[in-house]
Amino acid sequence: MAQSIEPLLRFLDASPTPFHAVAGIAARLRAAGYAAVAERERWRPAAVGKYYFTRNDSSLVAVNLHRPPAEHGFRLVGAHTDSPCLKVKPNAVTHNNGYAKLAVEVYGGALLNPWFDRGLSLAGRVTVRTAAGRIENRLINFARPLAFIPSLAIHLDRDANDNRSINKQKDLPAVLCRVSKRAPDFQRLLRAQLARQYRRLPVDAVLAFELCLYDCQAAEIVGLKNEFIASARLDNLLSCHAGLEALLAAGKKTNNILVLNDHEEVGSVSASGADGLFLHAILRRLCADEPGLDRALSRSMMVSADNAHGVHPNYAHKHEPNHQPLLNAGPVIKVNSNQRYATNSETAAVFRQVCERAGLPFQTVVVRSDLACGSTIGPITAARLGIRTVDIGVPQLGMHSVRELAGVKDQRILTAALKGFYEIADWPF
Repeated sequence: MAQSIEPLLRFLDASPTPFHAVAGIAARLRAAGYAAVAERERWRPAAVGKYYFTRNDSSLVAVNLHRPPAEHGFRLVGAHTDSPCLKVKPNAVTHNNGYAKLAVEVYGGALLNPWFDRGLSLAGRVTVRTAAGRIENRLINFARPLAFIPSLAIHLDRDANDNRSINKQKDLPAVLCRVSKRAPDFQRLLRAQLARQYRRLPVDAVLAFELCLYDCQAAEIVGLKNEFIASARLDNLLSCHAGLEALLAAGKKTNNILVLNDHEEVGSVSASGADGLFLHAILRRLCADEPGLDRALSRSMMVSADNAHGVHPNYAHKHEPNHQPLLNAGPVIKVNSNQRYATNSETAAVFRQVCERAGLPFQTVVVRSDLACGSTIGPITAARLGIRTVDIGVPQLGMHSVRELAGVKDQRILTAALKGFYEIADWPF
């Protein structure tokens, strides 16, 4: 089991940002024979072919086409590439009382307390002007602890263990170094790192950047029985990895699509988010015309894979009594009557049948009636495309923490379930 989980652990460590996750997935797709297609190209798909598209370097759609879409539809698996984090502000470095600090903005619904007292590194995308005058994007990763957000000592805050609140503006700037008179030049720091990573690609200037802090602690297997995965960004890179592995392993000649969107954690409203037109644009090009697309979508279904809340043994009262998913007990079918999840009886039945035929365990969850549930790309994609959708995901603990916990077995089960979904030869509807 430890050997089977190693590829996921390596992927998590190599993907501190959505940009890095998409770059790694694209490399795997190319190695498997998928051709990269730019949206701006004049392109029409062959009757059979494997392709992938990216947008903003942070979202990706991969297509394995075998049959006429209008007659056979698509099997889609969707997940998101982003996770809550601390993003660096444009005027990044401040200094006071002899320290240089990095100004950050909270991205998404981050659980903030766990970010304190950890070695933090910096990664993301930098847009540069080259020596030839071109504007280019380059990924950057310092890959070492260079920042730290220290807690205030208990001696100076006696109520910290009883009533600690965090001011996002005042409490989160990360310490970089000691300074005497001037703070370090952040542009110079970026250029020096770019020179280390891209020695043969000189840079004339750094024009802009999208960078975030991340925890340097590596993903690892933990627990007395080695049954848990502890890592940053399990929500939702675990689903991205499972979807990729399922796509590459699927053996039946069906029309399979993997869609990985950025910006889910902030509402999906962006050019590369699920509420944008990225997926629709690709599907339209795979079909001859809009009527053909409409026919294809009526014969299609999507599995929206996004991690779920496993029952917390210390806070079991926070969970619906008869719907308490356990880690390592299989993926969870998410249900919400108010359409925060896109699952209905028909789509839940399809996923349940996939699991039962493969002998895979599964669970069902609803949240307590007096608590709000989160959402996913499922309802957004279902509404935008009019496509049948089921929301599922592996259960985890510590969601939106800087370090989350999931089950080792669940990653394997989810991958097998998604592979089974991709291989459905004929729809039951």
